[in-house]
Amino acid sequence: MIYAVVPEELAPELYDKLVEYYADDPGVKVIVDRRKSERRKAGGTAEGGQARELRDRRRRSVPGDFPRIDPVEG
Repeated sequence: MIYAVVPEELAPELYDKLVEYYADDPGVKVIVDRRKSERRKAGGTAEGGQARELRDRRRRSVPGDFPRIDPVEG
């Protein structure tokens, strides 16, 4: 599911247009963001007093060296 999130301030102007635009795509749902504050507490600790774990989601690079490639003349 893909969520098209519309800020509350822009909802009157954009919400209906986006719902109509994505009407034929069942994989997209348009929602209005009505949050008033950040849910996470300052200090980076999760509930229970544990520190939040930050992970690098990027694909790891392949170990080793790449072979030398000679330029093609032409």
